[in-house]
Amino acid sequence: MDLVRELGMVFSSSRRPWTSAIRLAITLFGLPLTASTPGARPAVLCSSHHLDRASKHIKPVCGDYYTSSIGTMFSPAGPHVKSRCPQYPESTIKRFTVPDDKVDWNQEWPQYSPVEHTAPAVLKKPVWADPDIGSFSPKFNAYDGPVDRSSFEGKYKVENERPLNPRGRTGLTGRGLLGRWGPNHAADPIVTRWKVDASGKKIHHSASKKPILQFVSIQRKDCGEWAIPGGMVDPGEQISHTMQREFSEEALNLLSLKQSEKEDILNRIQKLFEVGGVGIYKGYVDDPRNTDNAWMETVAVNFHDEAGNSVSELPLQAGDDAGHVQWVDVDSSFSLYASHSHFLELVARERKAHW
Repeated sequence: MDLVRELGMVFSSSRRPWTSAIRLAITLFGLPLTASTPGARPAVLCSSHHLDRASKHIKPVCGDYYTSSIGTMFSPAGPHVKSRCPQYPESTIKRFTVPDDKVDWNQEWPQYSPVEHTAPAVLKKPVWADPDIGSFSPKFNAYDGPVDRSSFEGKYKVENERPLNPRGRTGLTGRGLLGRWGPNHAADPIVTRWKVDASGKKIHHSASKKPILQFVSIQRKDCGEWAIPGGMVDPGEQISHTMQREFSEEALNLLSLKQSEKEDILNRIQKLFEVGGVGIYKGYVDDPRNTDNAWMETVAVNFHDEAGNSVSELPLQAGDDAGHVQWVDVDSSFSLYASHSHFLELVARERKAHW
């Protein structure tokens, strides 16, 4: 089953906002999935952050933008912000500057001269990357063999054999660090628990008076920013498998453990992921790796350890692409990689927790 069809019965049509989606018990994971209510919050763009060990909060060092609802991530003046970061990640490449009023493809702009860039690692043709356009003929907006090239944003345009970013210009063409032309699908498992005191009682925030959630956060090795421990969906892979695999590898370093040590961890993870998950978001991600021809899309699902006796008791250990991993308080001052802060706000709203 392709990525979009796997979620088709869970979320509403990709052409419509799904903030009003009714709560259903259906296909994905065989779990009850629900849509959260819309909200708005500031999020930092294009910056690396350092963890304040005392407060467990990350301090933003760059400008803010605002998200408007669960199905959209628009700034007040443009459809994406981090995707227009002046310097492309892991390179010295500078994007062609795109002002807010020129982001939309429908705005004529003959002076637009984006920089072409595809990272050397992608050009080496690893198994996770497409060949160059011209050397193969991908089926865009469709299921292309094992690769799903459909978008949660609906049908995107293809110009000169290249797909166009559905959220508009980014100042850079090619694929950058992304392997696929068009949408690059990811899955983000948001694992949470309640923050409790020594007696096991929930701790409430002094200002909001609401209980405080904690979530598992990893520090990415590539950019140093903190993030949800998710990853790319392999061709033909079910999203549920991606989420369990990525969480196990990045937050628990499962690959380095002995077989005898893996059994208990796998049992706890499977139990948590099978009990119930809440669908938080699906769609475009305002990611600094995005280009005019390649972009990130994701499905974010919250798995909550209500009793605190499942994954909460496992020792976190960074592995795979993570530099560090730890439980962190969910709070509006906590800024994360790409659109992850937005996802956390939606989780806090769903759980009626402090934000």
